[in-house]
Amino acid sequence: MKNTQDFKNNKVFTWKIGGAAGGGQQVAGLIFTKACVHGGLFTFDSSEYPSRIRGGLVAYRVSISEKPVLAIYKDTQLLIALNREAFDYCLPDMTPDGVILYDRGKFEIKPEELKGKKAYPLPLEKLAQDAGIKPLAANIIITGAAAALLDYDLEILKEAIKDTFAAKGQEAAEMNLQAADFGYQYAKTNLLPDEFPYNLKVLKKNNDSIIATANDAICLGAVASGCKFMAAYPMTPASSILHNLAAWAEKSGLVVKHAEDEIAGIQMAIGAGFAGVRAMTATSGGGFALMVEGLSLAGMTEVPLVIVEAQRPGPATGLPTWTEQGDLSFVAHAGHGEFNRVVLAPGDPPEAFALTARAFNLAEKWQIPVFILVDKYIAEGHQSMPEPDLKDIKIDRGEVLTDEQLAKIKDFKRYLVTKSGVSPRSIPGQPGGAYLANSDEHDEFGYSIEGFTPEIRNAMVEKRAAKLKGILADLPGPELFGPKTAEITLIGWGSVKGPVLEALKALDGVNYLHVPAPWPLSKEIMEKSLKGVKKLVCIENNQVGQFANILSELCGIAVDERLTKYNGAQFFPEEVVELVNKLK
Repeated sequence: MKNTQDFKNNKVFTWKIGGAAGGGQQVAGLIFTKACVHGGLFTFDSSEYPSRIRGGLVAYRVSISEKPVLAIYKDTQLLIALNREAFDYCLPDMTPDGVILYDRGKFEIKPEELKGKKAYPLPLEKLAQDAGIKPLAANIIITGAAAALLDYDLEILKEAIKDTFAAKGQEAAEMNLQAADFGYQYAKTNLLPDEFPYNLKVLKKNNDSIIATANDAICLGAVASGCKFMAAYPMTPASSILHNLAAWAEKSGLVVKHAEDEIAGIQMAIGAGFAGVRAMTATSGGGFALMVEGLSLAGMTEVPLVIVEAQRPGPATGLPTWTEQGDLSFVAHAGHGEFNRVVLAPGDPPEAFALTARAFNLAEKWQIPVFILVDKYIAEGHQSMPEPDLKDIKIDRGEVLTDEQLAKIKDFKRYLVTKSGVSPRSIPGQPGGAYLANSDEHDEFGYSIEGFTPEIRNAMVEKRAAKLKGILADLPGPELFGPKTAEITLIGWGSVKGPVLEALKALDGVNYLHVPAPWPLSKEIMEKSLKGVKKLVCIENNQVGQFANILSELCGIAVDERLTKYNGAQFFPEEVVELVNKLK
């Protein structure tokens, strides 16, 4: 093959498709992701879209490698532009040797606009007519053409199409298979594939990896952990959690309720937790703002509760389809009064699965609300990963009394003062286990306090606060990536993990401390984890550096520098490399 650049000589290859909303870019991108994974390659993908059904630009980017790829790369080698807006928007991210496939029926590209890049025009509407298929399949025609130019296995692409359209019926699947085949053959015949500068090669057919978003992994973790109730009101980017669990409800034995609003969602989940089942809700920042009073109710009644908060840029409606890590301080401090809560922040889908299981255990063991904090970037971005091993799931329901234990208790005290702060609980309906639980302060039996009773109030506040010591010892600790000693240590939480780990591959003298539980923090553990650090740099997808503030607040540790980004997009590995090198 002439003038080719074999894919294996590139660390990462990034493929991007863009066009008007409603043009099927997300479907095409997901198909391409699946085809790569089915062929043994590793992928990470991400979509960009406006908050409307039609109109505006939708783009889908897939980064591909022969080794695990943990983030989306900005540098794009192959662009599929379905309209002029996509071309203009995506061109700045193209590498100097990048290649463009575009719909010649929608717009033309002048040679001087390409700046040395190679372009392949395709008349998609005419090709659809020639193929005898609907114009809406143009996205699959050009995806098939891209696969041909990359010399990728057509049969694997067809498998991905069958998988994607399986639920839409035979007619839809056949039309898109025909579209892919027609685009593939057209490119092989008319677009000089031998001169195409990139190749994608199948490494292993029938690969047993899966692709999952963090939201998908949270759903898998919830079901595997024995969650039996979920109530939520849909809000981007948390909505797919409600949709997935509703689809799985019958098989998993899960009760899923599409609540009338977020207030109802959290109250229903609290009620289910009180009734004795593992329960959860999910929302984004604006929805959680409505849940805050319910959060305090869970704190007072000591009902186990898991809350997924999928962040997007605020305040108010903000940028509803973009990403940010702007809600850490909010969820850490939300609610009137003082009570413990835990915030877990997975950095990728595999960690989201594991931390979801841990969230349910922590919620029931310590009888507290536990947050799983993700953001749009990983909530909706697919990553190839091994299928989760259910043997890794350990269920700890905490101190739940048996009927035999209750029979030996003369007067059951639901809020018994204990050294750990955890009071053994009963399940409604157990003989001898009845108690009151409402929003008032109460005594050990659960009876509301009337009048000024400082001794009882102090005892209850201190009992709830006493849980903190055990909680801190029970949290997942920070994890160091890279060399043990470095000139610069990056510290972060949540979704910055992937871009930073990819950046470390190109950085010398730099390591990264990932904090999977950014609230609460143990001063002793953080000081031990950061012992010997020469220069501490906090990296976050928000404006002020919220975790850096919490690190100072709870541990008295000040960072030397803050790297922040808050324009609605995640960090790219290339950006991290550039920013860190400026600090050297």
